[in-house]
Amino acid sequence: MADFALNDDQLQIQSWVHGFAEDVIRPAAHEWDEREEFPYPVVQEAAKIGLYGWEFLMNSFGDQTGLTLPVAIEEIFWGDAGIGMAIMGSALAAAGLSGNGTPEQVMEWVPQCYGDANKIQLGAFCVSEPDAGSDVSSLRTRAVYDQATDEWVINGTKAWITNGGIADIHVVVAAVEPDLKGRGQASFVIPPATKGLSQGQKYKKHGIRASHTAEVVLDDVRVPGRCLLGGKEKLDAKLARARERGHSGEKQPAMATFEATRPSVGAQALGIARAAYEYSLQYAKERHAFGRPIIMNQAIAFKLANMAVEIDASRLLIWRAAWLARNGGFKNGEGSMSKYKASETAVRVTEDAIQILGGYGYTREYPVERWHRDAKIHTIFEGTSEIQQLVIARAISGLRIE
Repeated sequence: MADFALNDDQLQIQSWVHGFAEDVIRPAAHEWDEREEFPYPVVQEAAKIGLYGWEFLMNSFGDQTGLTLPVAIEEIFWGDAGIGMAIMGSALAAAGLSGNGTPEQVMEWVPQCYGDANKIQLGAFCVSEPDAGSDVSSLRTRAVYDQATDEWVINGTKAWITNGGIADIHVVVAAVEPDLKGRGQASFVIPPATKGLSQGQKYKKHGIRASHTAEVVLDDVRVPGRCLLGGKEKLDAKLARARERGHSGEKQPAMATFEATRPSVGAQALGIARAAYEYSLQYAKERHAFGRPIIMNQAIAFKLANMAVEIDASRLLIWRAAWLARNGGFKNGEGSMSKYKASETAVRVTEDAIQILGGYGYTREYPVERWHRDAKIHTIFEGTSEIQQLVIARAISGLRIE
């Protein structure tokens, strides 16, 4: 049975990460949002204390309660979402490796997504394409096996990739048998400095602007056979089952990764929402109008009450999903529920925070407008709100709702 009381280790981690977010991330947030550049100095500081590193990630994944990672992520994103994405972006590549690779591949490649405190490295998980975002079964990026050299040749363009082009390790999902749609896909590791991989356009974004997002162009990229995650024997068996039965009974590589990370994405949105709530609550207590603090007006007080309720509800859904991911798995789309609820909550809470601050909330002198810009992406990336609703609807009905 789930117990959501944090243990001593988790409480210490929560306090440790919050301290870093308060002392290091928040003071740098405005600068890096304005610069729209990857905040290497801040990530370097995170690496020095062990917050950015594969050891922290693996220890968090090893927690059987599932709560350590979402607790830490909430605090990081309470500090700032753009810098938070810069710190957490490599984790998606690590999740793609862990979810699809052999133990040997995980041990070889996950550490290379992070480097060390002296020389940080980055990872990127490459799924979305210009014409295939939510519909991951329609990927055009193609991987063809060259038996003569035991190499895979990969061609295509990936879009909206966190750390795309600047990463040391790119994990790429590609079609090996396009006729099988999602059942004919596989994941590949592209090692550092591999010829043919380049950065396309860098996107100028509405929010999370300290996080690097770009296209990744793959032009006759050749990787050794050992870079196929899971190995060729496993892939051949999966493809054979898919051809014979019309389905393999196995999750698509991309969807397996997204399913595992949805509570963590929800925790990102939760951190933003909590930051906006706490800031607007304090502002409402201090700001006077008509001779009294504005929180004395029901119109303001009720907004703040609703914020508190929605934030707590989101956290409970996230923690339940994180626990289930370690203890039996999702039964009714609980991972999607947590991501859907938290992301929609973050958008509403940050918008209400702007309303409470009035004109000040609309200026870049105050952080709430940045939090509102940062919140919106969570209803879009790693599965839109509509995709989460579809997943939930299919789970509760048992029907293939389109």
